[in-house]
Amino acid sequence: MLLNLAMWLQSLDPSLGFLRVFQYLTFRAVMAAMTAVIIGLILGPIVIRKLTELKIGQPIREYGVQEHLAKRGTPTMGGALILLSIGMSTFLWFDWSNRFVWVVMIVTLGFGAIGWVDDWRKVVLKDPEGMRSREKYFWQSLIGLISAFFLAFAVSGNSNEQVMQLFFDWVASGFTKDLPPAADLIVPFFKSVSYPLGVWGFIALTYIVIVGSSNAVNLTDGLDGLAIMPVVMVGAALGIFAYVTGNAVFAKYLLLPHIPGAGELLIFCAAMSGAGLAFLWFNAYPAQVFMGDVGALALGGALGTIAVIVRQEIVLAIMGGIFVLEALSVMVQVSYFKYTKKKYGEGRRILLMAPLHHHFEKSG
Repeated sequence: MLLNLAMWLQSLDPSLGFLRVFQYLTFRAVMAAMTAVIIGLILGPIVIRKLTELKIGQPIREYGVQEHLAKRGTPTMGGALILLSIGMSTFLWFDWSNRFVWVVMIVTLGFGAIGWVDDWRKVVLKDPEGMRSREKYFWQSLIGLISAFFLAFAVSGNSNEQVMQLFFDWVASGFTKDLPPAADLIVPFFKSVSYPLGVWGFIALTYIVIVGSSNAVNLTDGLDGLAIMPVVMVGAALGIFAYVTGNAVFAKYLLLPHIPGAGELLIFCAAMSGAGLAFLWFNAYPAQVFMGDVGALALGGALGTIAVIVRQEIVLAIMGGIFVLEALSVMVQVSYFKYTKKKYGEGRRILLMAPLHHHFEKSG
């Protein structure tokens, strides 16, 4: 918004040349991060007070880690604070004509809405199940598939018109036309190794990355500050990838695909990092508020979507290794329990408790 306002004022009065600074991506990114931090720190006490008044306290499982029982009643759904900070800061500083920021914002708010409903049912309506797994997975899949379908053509076109043309060409070809090389799966650490995915392969991979990263971050959110700090660091790193990918010179020099318009995602990443740091002030031990599903699902979905746009899906799994380990620990634990129950009539466990951070807690 401020970019468009600055350009409009400059067109009215050429003497306002200093407003050209708003056209610099790095300037707007720094300002977006600072704005998100300020908004988060100002709204933090207000949001925490309101959640406390509404008695939106974190439920603690009796069979879980006993040390967590002391946290019962701590306000949850604090992820709303993160989303407010990200949304307000991003809307102020990004170029409203950029298609990539809009799709990331839609995915973030969509997954945040799913998390909000889940948290609301658990905490306010006292439904221990919250949103049923099938219902939650349905809405996650719907958002993930729609986003994946759009991004299949969005990352391949240099403009909105070219994106539409790619889609029409694909339909006219009987759904067989391949995507440009920019949509290939990139293998890190190798200069020019990539694999063409095709439209359907791209959609499948993107769906897995978005939905998988969303749930992985949600599983990681179980200790004070455990989820938000990796989100801040991974988000900042993806912002650098976005800046490089959106710059033709840097992308060519570093042998990365050039995705016109992807650089604007640096604004969102900066806002996410700033909002995360502000939230960490209240979430660090001893936590005054927990983010809940509303924050974890949204942030994970955002990271996955950005990674797809900048073509760094594998790098996301490396940078977000803690998220991958947490998700794998649950998958292994559940699979082994079901296998042993079917074979021996009694379910057995590999870890003391999943996700992995609870195993370490119970191990002392």
